[in-house]
Amino acid sequence: MRLWSVHPKYLDPQGLVALWREALLAQKVLQGRTKGYRNHPQLDRFKKQRHPQQSLAAYLSFVWQESKSRGYQFDQKKIGRRKSKKKIPVTVGQLKYEFNWLCRKLKKRSPQKFKLIAKTGPVTPHPLFRQIKGPVESWERIL
Repeated sequence: MRLWSVHPKYLDPQGLVALWREALLAQKVLQGRTKGYRNHPQLDRFKKQRHPQQSLAAYLSFVWQESKSRGYQFDQKKIGRRKSKKKIPVTVGQLKYEFNWLCRKLKKRSPQKFKLIAKTGPVTPHPLFRQIKGPVESWERIL
């Protein structure tokens, strides 16, 4: 499961579809509707929120908006109803780590998308997140 901290605009079509599916799975985990992935480190930052399900609904809403801007037909009805407006902190180190990881994936899988984003200036976080100083997050599994 990968719930990207970087803005979904950086993802290629396969990445955006995968993010949508994985975030929907994460939503089911937080709702207690699945047995797997309950202790997945990617969920830690959502679980720490006052309203984890609402935070994930907000996360999914932004993914849905990106899909809509690309002309995709993701089902908005699958997103939880109440959405949090509270931004979640993410470290600059985490954003850089994820962006570099994404670039390595895109270089092989979607060279054109890689060329578009590789020269990007400062990495933009997913709209639910706000950048703070710091290294890679403690929950990240470094590969």
